[in-house]
Amino acid sequence: MIPRLHERTHSPSDPLAEALGRPLSVNEGLTEYTVVAHWPGLDYYTPDDEQRTWTSVQWAEHLADPYLEHPFTVSPDDDRRAILHLDIRLHPDDRELTGPEWSETAHRFARAAGVEVPGAAEHGWRWIAVQAQPGRLDLIANLIHLDGTWRTPPADILQRLADEARRIEQDLNLIPARTGPTTRSAAPTVPAASAQLASILTQLADEQAGPLATVRGLVEHTAYRIARQPGAAGTDTAHRLELIAHRLHAIQQDLDTMAARLARPRAAAAPAAPRRTAHRSP
Repeated sequence: MIPRLHERTHSPSDPLAEALGRPLSVNEGLTEYTVVAHWPGLDYYTPDDEQRTWTSVQWAEHLADPYLEHPFTVSPDDDRRAILHLDIRLHPDDRELTGPEWSETAHRFARAAGVEVPGAAEHGWRWIAVQAQPGRLDLIANLIHLDGTWRTPPADILQRLADEARRIEQDLNLIPARTGPTTRSAAPTVPAASAQLASILTQLADEQAGPLATVRGLVEHTAYRIARQPGAAGTDTAHRLELIAHRLHAIQQDLDTMAARLARPRAAAAPAAPRRTAHRSP
C-alpha cells in the first residue's frame, strides 16, 4: 500500500476527475460504492430526507463551497490552494478490499493527514474518499475549516501517511510496500556496494519525488486532458496513456522490491566455516 500526496490545487474538479478516471458529469450519480467515505459532518449538513446520490459535479461543488463561504481565508503563506489530494494504491497482487474496508482505510488516512479530528464531527473539514479504479483510493479535502480558519497539514504528514499505511497493511493482511531489515542493527552487515545500489533504486521508485513518479504524473495528466477532447481517437489515446501509467507504476513497485532485496542482509554474510571445494575452474 503506497500513499502519494499530490501538490495542492485551487479546485477539486481535476483531482476528482483523476480519481474517477473520467471527466466529471452532471448526469452520472456517484453512489456509496464509489464515494466510500466522507467527512462525518456531512450527516449534519444534509437533511435526512435528501438524496445523497450526487453527481460528480455536485460533489466537486460541495468540496469547493468553503472557497465561496470564506473568500478571504488563506494559508500562513498567503496561498489559496486549499484542495489536498491523496491517493493510495494497493500492491498489484493484493486482494480486493470490501466496501467497509475501503471506508475504514479512508477514515484512517484522513486522520493521519489531519483533516479528520475525532470528536469534531459537525465542525470539521470537508473531504470525500473515492474508490473508482481497481486497487486505488483517492482522498480529496478542502483545508478551509467550516469556521473560516485554515488547516495546515502536519509538518510530518508524509511520515504519518507511511506509518498508517504500514499499520493498515498489517491489520488487513495486505502485501507490504517493501520488505527489509526490521531493526537498525542489521544495517552494518549489508555490503557497501549493495547498500548504494539499493539507495539508487529506492530513489527511482520513490512515490513522492522520484523521477518515475514525475513521469507517471505527467502521463496521467496528459491522458486526462486528452480524454476531455471530442472524438473516439482521443478516448483511445487516453486509454493507451493510462495503460502506460499503470506500467510505470508496476516498474516503480518492481524497483522498490529489488531495492529491498539488495538491502536485505544475506545469510552468507555471517561468518561460516571454510568450504573444502574452494578451488574451482573459471
